[in-house]
Amino acid sequence: MSHPYEFQPDAAFWRRAVAALPPEAVNPAGVAPFHIAPGDAVVTAGSCFAQHIGPMLEAIRFNYLVTEAAHPLVDAGLARRFNYGVFSARYGNIYTARQLLQLIRRAYGAFQPAEDGWALAGGGWVDPFRPQIQPGGFLSRREYELDRARHFAAVREAFERLDVFVFTLGLTEAWVSRVDGAVFTLCPGTAGGTFDPERHAFVNFTAEEVVADMTAFAEALRRRNARAKLVLTVSPVPLVATARPETHVLAATTYSKAVLRVAAEMLARTLPGVMYFPAYEIIMSRAHDAGTYFGPDRREVLGPGVAHVMRVFAESLAGLVVPAPAPAPAPLSGTAYTSEMAAAVQVNCDEVALDQG
Repeated sequence: MSHPYEFQPDAAFWRRAVAALPPEAVNPAGVAPFHIAPGDAVVTAGSCFAQHIGPMLEAIRFNYLVTEAAHPLVDAGLARRFNYGVFSARYGNIYTARQLLQLIRRAYGAFQPAEDGWALAGGGWVDPFRPQIQPGGFLSRREYELDRARHFAAVREAFERLDVFVFTLGLTEAWVSRVDGAVFTLCPGTAGGTFDPERHAFVNFTAEEVVADMTAFAEALRRRNARAKLVLTVSPVPLVATARPETHVLAATTYSKAVLRVAAEMLARTLPGVMYFPAYEIIMSRAHDAGTYFGPDRREVLGPGVAHVMRVFAESLAGLVVPAPAPAPAPLSGTAYTSEMAAAVQVNCDEVALDQG
């Protein structure tokens, strides 16, 4: 019986494809099922790592669509502290497929969570589903509701105007409401609200659940925008902590990334207009050598890694050639590294709130 595949690698294939190449030249993208044209509007969302995608798109002169921007007179640094420009709209980090599905349902009035606002002791309010976008919280319930209405309008505009939606899957672990299944960005009580085991539960989504949620999201998106295409990625950033007391965080990370990678593959194989882009594989290709793309904290992705992702993305999805940068200096360490990355990368990560104790 003949081999079912026409392509039959020889013994030296791995060396030619990976081992013999300079690390920055590795390109695992394969053949993209569709491409991004210069004028195509691209919208981004996802986990902490997804915050790199917008600046990356702008750097290679893609049409990065932002529908929720700060007032033009607001300083750029202050605007970013309030999460303007971090993504296409001010939704903050969206770590799970269930959060993304919840967002589109809420934006179009199909779902109203029972627990839709957290009051602060001093009289302010926190959005349970964007708990860290507003430093210090909203001054009043009215301000919060007005901002939320403006936000949902921006989300609807982004979904209806986009040509390509780039979504980075980040986590499988989440906290949900036992009342109506609403999924929170962080465990209640971490950045607002109060944890109540009678009202809140921990979940760890399976690959099947991720596929079902992303399929439902794609269907909801295309009811509003029939031309929409989806590019899925998986964040290489490991978990900062796990809510599974019997499991080490490294094992929890491996499970989470494996589930998300399998789900992304299933979606790309079964849904039209959906593809997987291997940002995870690009970063992890150097996870264990001396030139790792991770910083000393083993979580933050360094500039050369982001640049590598950018070059492969531009080449595989738009046919653009982005030259490789000059060799980077040795990684910084200690406080020098921390301050440098804070200034240069400025990634807002909700998960860090879990490690502040």
